[in-house]
Amino acid sequence: MADYRRRGSHNAAVASSLGNPLAFTMGDACGIGPEIVASWFRSDEAGHAFVVGDVGVLRRAAATTGGMLPVVSIERARDVAALPPRCIPVLQADGIAAGLLDAPIGKVDARAGAAAARSIERAVALVRAGEAAAIVTAPIHKEAFAAAGVPFPGHTEMLQALAANGGTPPPVRMMLANDELKTVLVTIHMALRRALDAVTFDAVLETIRIADAALRRLGVARPRIAVAGLNPHAGEGGLFGDEELRIIAPAVAAARSEGVDASGPYAPDTVFMRARDTDAHPGEFDVVVAMTHDHGLIPVKYLGVERGVNVTLGLPFVRTSPDHGTAFDIAGTGSADPSSFAAAVRLARSLAGSAVSGASASRAQPAASWPAASRAP
Repeated sequence: MADYRRRGSHNAAVASSLGNPLAFTMGDACGIGPEIVASWFRSDEAGHAFVVGDVGVLRRAAATTGGMLPVVSIERARDVAALPPRCIPVLQADGIAAGLLDAPIGKVDARAGAAAARSIERAVALVRAGEAAAIVTAPIHKEAFAAAGVPFPGHTEMLQALAANGGTPPPVRMMLANDELKTVLVTIHMALRRALDAVTFDAVLETIRIADAALRRLGVARPRIAVAGLNPHAGEGGLFGDEELRIIAPAVAAARSEGVDASGPYAPDTVFMRARDTDAHPGEFDVVVAMTHDHGLIPVKYLGVERGVNVTLGLPFVRTSPDHGTAFDIAGTGSADPSSFAAAVRLARSLAGSAVSGASASRAQPAASWPAASRAP
């Protein structure tokens, strides 16, 4: 079973082959984002990356996580190549409020929400201009986004809009995965009542197509896609809801007619156990398509947020992130675990290296590729 949790020397080789460095966003300045970023720069895997954010916030984070780690202000992404190891290069994002360091740690603050948004905007501009190989985003706080007037509920929606660059937004989906389980969501950040209405034939079919295309790019020759139902027992033949009969099953049939190895709908309370891939129990499926946010994310997060990685599928660039939020309750203590962020960096390097070389991510870096489900049937 593949494991991308710690592969220092191999990741250094992959990083050096990318050409352009990775761009990290600092996340919410009042949360643990800057701290996990600073902790990563202390690791054996550090290098060939820079932070888009605020120099002062990263200096505070470096001090919080142990001190003795220089923070260097850079003007351009390519300046990273000239810097010595064991330092944090920071490209100051435009429009960050001068009083950002006054925002209280562990609290929702509009200044932090606005700064996080400016960092994301600059990172996207850099990767689209070919100056960065991929983006790894540290956690933002959705309430801080809203307080700052940012018109997006989260990273996925904001990245989708920025990728459109004034045109038609590309269809995107959220994939959350660890070394045992992967799930792709039909709906994401919306109230559950609205999400139920958003589960349409077109949305389900498009999600299956996106999941299939993404796994093929990751080296899965013929992805086995399990589609979860919406209702208890997948509706039990219409007794507990008819969305499976009216919407989900027809979408699965349409996908199969296109040559996609999709099946379902399966009962949501058991399909994730069947898909989970371990040494003792090889998974029956490569990925599960789930109808709603919590249906799909609870099983992955239950296996351990320190192991999970979030990938936005459908963007014209690589974006990954850790599988956790801002953790306001421990922000400022220096105790945040950077494991999930490190896993997100490894996967971003692998995917970016795959895009550069034209090889699949699983061949570019087996240690960071998706789990053993990548075996071809």
